[in-house]
Amino acid sequence: MRLSSIRFIAAVAMVASAAATVPVSTSILFAQAPAGTYQPKFPGDPARSDSEAAALAYMRVVLRAQHRFEKQYGHFAISLSELVHSGSFTKRMVNPDRGDYTASFHGKKDSFVLTMTPEHLDAQHRSFYAEDDGKIHGEEDKPADGDSPIVK
Repeated sequence: MRLSSIRFIAAVAMVASAAATVPVSTSILFAQAPAGTYQPKFPGDPARSDSEAAALAYMRVVLRAQHRFEKQYGHFAISLSELVHSGSFTKRMVNPDRGDYTASFHGKKDSFVLTMTPEHLDAQHRSFYAEDDGKIHGEEDKPADGDSPIVK
């Protein structure tokens, strides 16, 4: 065995034995925020949970892709699959199952409606609605629609 290999094995053994002697309570110092505390992803983030952040991010991508598509072709896409490669909309994003949310898309050449419905409505899982005006609306206790408050 080469001297460098022996040194490497010795170093690994030292690190492993040192890690085994670290008290379990030390790992608390490296823990993330408690599960119930949402960390905003950017200044002014309107999301109340990671699930909402993902749903809103998906909606923003679809909205940007639709407006880019409309600018290029003179009309909106009538299906999500038409949006593939428009902006940052990928083939994978056509799937309506988005974690805790389900996307619903209804498009016509002159308008569209996009909704994100959570598995369970609560304060951290609101429903969202957007149409061709690009404004995202949200509701805590019922499915969102065009009359719902705009999500800031």
